[in-house]
Amino acid sequence: MGMMLYGMVAVITMGLACLVNNQPQPVVEQFHNRNEMTRRQGLNTLSLLAVFTILFLLSALRMEVGNDYETYVDTFHEIYVGGYVVTEPLFNLVVKILCELSGGENYVLVFAVFAFVTIALFLKAFYEQSENFALSFFLFMTLGIYFRTFNTVRYYFVLAITLYSFRYVFRKEYVKFILFIVLAAFFHKSVLVVIPIYFIANLSWKKWHVAVLSMGALGMLVCRNLIMKIALELYPSYKDTIYLETETGLSGNVASIFRCLLILALALVCSQDALKEHKENQFYFKLNFLAVLLYLCGSFLPLVGRIGYYLTTCQILFIPSVLACVKDRKKKKILLVFIIITCAIYFLLFLRSANQPGVRVLPYKSWLFFEKEFLNAETIF
Repeated sequence: MGMMLYGMVAVITMGLACLVNNQPQPVVEQFHNRNEMTRRQGLNTLSLLAVFTILFLLSALRMEVGNDYETYVDTFHEIYVGGYVVTEPLFNLVVKILCELSGGENYVLVFAVFAFVTIALFLKAFYEQSENFALSFFLFMTLGIYFRTFNTVRYYFVLAITLYSFRYVFRKEYVKFILFIVLAAFFHKSVLVVIPIYFIANLSWKKWHVAVLSMGALGMLVCRNLIMKIALELYPSYKDTIYLETETGLSGNVASIFRCLLILALALVCSQDALKEHKENQFYFKLNFLAVLLYLCGSFLPLVGRIGYYLTTCQILFIPSVLACVKDRKKKKILLVFIIITCAIYFLLFLRSANQPGVRVLPYKSWLFFEKEFLNAETIF
């Protein structure tokens, strides 16, 4: 039943997203069609609000949905009573304030607030930075990114921030970019890795750059013990945990590697239109290339996928941008159909695995249907 609920939410919100037109109208047309612009802006606003409301409510009303939901509940409790926690200071402060304002350990409110800001940031990034809002939103849903926001709320909050921060990288407003990321690091310090990575991806690469980066990636395998030691110093909470006992390995990253390679191939097929003289697409291309190197050579790191997501989430913007550059209409339609079919299959496979450890966004439960004393009741969906 939960699978049907997620499918229905995806279909309804994607239908509403198709009503959103985020493309600027030429100045001359704006002057002659002010009434039409007003209607379009009104439809955009209503559609965006409808999409946001549905996604926010599904996230905010959930209970015990997410692989670390109970862990976060325990963390909120420790923050409230002044116990020891490993979470970052600004996150702790926000949780403390929300609990004080609500008069107790209101973890439902905390989840709702982070869901509100995370979804709003993603939608704002799509609307302001994507070449096609509807396609970006389609990818957001079918690649399972929205549903994964039910997990590790701090991480997906800062992931939304990194996507939004691309604008500062492209404008070379590096001070704003660094300040933005440093602020995000007070919620999840892993985000600091994007500062050197995004700088590297925004450089003009030569062939020797590719060779050096590839050799550096292979060096990770040679120095894996040293790298693991450094990683555990930065994240001591991973010591003596299951994450070290069950290495993800290449097999666990096959889907991510395949998706990156497929998208790189798509960009190369359209290279004359999509990459030449298009710095944003070159930046996205480099991030996906770096992601492949990371997955191939850094699979021994605990939860390497979290670093990988900082590199691959740009696919939500990259794919629409590549398609927008294709001038041949027939070729564009063929590529669009291929993308839609591939992502639809991926979404179905994601739903089939959504109840497995590490994901656990199914079964879906909502606190609306349970009295407080029965919060551990069986799912109704």
